[in-house]
Amino acid sequence: MPSLDDLKKRIKSVKSTQKITKAMKMVAAAKLKKAQEIAENSRPYSSKLKNIIFNLTESIQDKTNAPKLLVGSGKDEIILCVIMTADRGLCGGFNSNICKLAKNDIKKFISKGKKVKIIVVGSKGFDQLKRDYNDIILEKISYKEKKVISFKEADEIGKKILNLFNNSEFDKCILYYNNFKNVITQIPTAQQIIPTENINNEKSNEKLEHNYVEFEPDEDEILNNLLPKNISTQIYKAFLENLASEQGSRMTAMDNATRNAGDLVDKLTINYNRSRQASITKELIEIISGAESL
Repeated sequence: MPSLDDLKKRIKSVKSTQKITKAMKMVAAAKLKKAQEIAENSRPYSSKLKNIIFNLTESIQDKTNAPKLLVGSGKDEIILCVIMTADRGLCGGFNSNICKLAKNDIKKFISKGKKVKIIVVGSKGFDQLKRDYNDIILEKISYKEKKVISFKEADEIGKKILNLFNNSEFDKCILYYNNFKNVITQIPTAQQIIPTENINNEKSNEKLEHNYVEFEPDEDEILNNLLPKNISTQIYKAFLENLASEQGSRMTAMDNATRNAGDLVDKLTINYNRSRQASITKELIEIISGAESL
């Protein structure tokens, strides 16, 4: 049984931890509002860009000669998985949920005889994946030193992916990230960005508008400019969704940690009071017994 001094020290330690988790919750709550607003404002832009590409594709007469970014390489043998996680922890199941979805898909691809390559964005994702898939991880990208992720960083990743595709390093690229729904719910999402998902995936959840218009210059020329930008845009959208999801998950996790620390302090305080009372009672019995013996 721990001594009174040990219990007192532990209560003090837990209270200190509770102060830290409470402060982290407040910081996450302050950052969440801005991150949520930015993420929600980015959705119409990325959705409209996909809608423009969809309408351009509908206008193409000969889809066999369409840009490769649109229709793919014609093969489905090599899969590139771009897994986007955070560089910091203490955010609940945010990182592990993304990695879990990615791992399940990777196992399915490998079981079907496909070759898989991985690019990890975020050190926490790399820590979870390196044990099982270190041999197939092409690159680890971390922006831990940057306070704000801009479109420039998303464009850098987009260009790396395009260079790999142009060098025939993969046939299909899938982006993994957390889609922000609310503070409690963040949905792990797998989005195919090469070839463009809406062309080959009829089960897409997004409702696209059909606008039958004439394009000038021709569709192929416009698509050759838009498709690379669309990849960077979708990656940037994933960054923003991840940021809002991370802060929401951290806020929830720190709120739970603060309440758990409070419950633990209450239990330790009860144990401390009981031990103290038992110690006082024992001393009184010893004094009374000594007095009676005299």
